[in-house]
Amino acid sequence: MSETLLKIEHLTHRFGGLQALTDINVDLQKGSINGLIGPNGAGKTTVFNLVSGFYVPSEGSIVFDGQKLNGLRPHKIADLHIGRTFQNIRLWSDMTVLDNICIAQHSRLGFNLKDAFLRTKNYRAREKEIHEKAWTLLDKFSLADSALDYPKNLPYGIQRRVEIARALSLEPKLLLLDEPAAGLSTSDLDGLISYIRWIHDTFGVTIWMIEHQMQVVTSLCDHIKVINFGKELAEGTPAEIQGNQAVIDAYLGNAEIDEELKNFKAPFNH
Repeated sequence: MSETLLKIEHLTHRFGGLQALTDINVDLQKGSINGLIGPNGAGKTTVFNLVSGFYVPSEGSIVFDGQKLNGLRPHKIADLHIGRTFQNIRLWSDMTVLDNICIAQHSRLGFNLKDAFLRTKNYRAREKEIHEKAWTLLDKFSLADSALDYPKNLPYGIQRRVEIARALSLEPKLLLLDEPAAGLSTSDLDGLISYIRWIHDTFGVTIWMIEHQMQVVTSLCDHIKVINFGKELAEGTPAEIQGNQAVIDAYLGNAEIDEELKNFKAPFNH
């Protein structure tokens, strides 16, 4: 029987006089892979920023694993086991890859400032534990050879892997992926799909992704929600969404079927 991990009810958000979101409702089931799609400016990243604590909802509620998130700071939400990546990669470029993974865990250090200053036994034990965990993640993500490199010197695709590994160092129950295919070529999409599926299966994490590449969304997602102009437009399985005329119109207007529409429907044409 399915169990709800994240429940969003009547989520509304305003930036001053601008209504960014109106009455958004979401029910994510544990162990699922979910998509949040819509045209540019639809409000997708605003939803993720509200769940992550970067914004406080104007109205509505966000409940994760039985706990209300409204008003919690981002580090408190991370402590509840929600991991996050960003459309524009946000790594500490002047820290090594290893340090990027380690520092993400420091909200759960288990020692205080005195321990750190005196380098107590507790401090040394926790630092060792954090480094061992980081090396384990780097091995799993085939990043060990880049551990002492600076992210700014690494190819874009490897930086993406570092960012996802850093998010998973929090041992998330829910992983939010904001456009993981951004910056990738069409030829790289099959690899990304396999990679996300491997993450889901290996770490047992529920995934919610924002993505414009329909090949990625339709290949991976159990359920998709579509928003447009900050409002819900449609939701359902990939097959239901790909046949929804309102969704097609939101993306493409009323133009004749073109190559983009063919790509949108491609996963279902065989």
